[in-house]
Amino acid sequence: MNENEIATEIVDASLQVHRQLGPGLFESVYEVALEHELESRSLRTLAQVPIPVSYGGHDFDAGFRSDLIVEDKVIVEIKSLEVILRVHKKQLLTYLRLADKRLGLLINFGSAMMRDGISRIVNRLEEG
Repeated sequence: MNENEIATEIVDASLQVHRQLGPGLFESVYEVALEHELESRSLRTLAQVPIPVSYGGHDFDAGFRSDLIVEDKVIVEIKSLEVILRVHKKQLLTYLRLADKRLGLLINFGSAMMRDGISRIVNRLEEG
């Protein structure tokens, strides 16, 4: 599967989780539910994966932890907020660059309508 096919599955799984749980829960609840939903679709999903940061010729483990990485290709950042800020999208783009991934999805389960809570962030992704 390429990044776009994986993203389609992630979006569909997110819609399913949001339909069942609704908005207003902690991010950790959505993370576990989405991880379960993706794995039930036979997608290899890792949670809380540490991504190191290189600075000054040194690698530091204190980079960040991605909420989910699906099929080792797509980073999923989960939020449960009333409003997504531009900084959240910029953070995900930085995560993509540090992890050398091409596609990320910022999924805000705090949105009343899930379609309004999904942002696609691209880092040098080839369409096709």
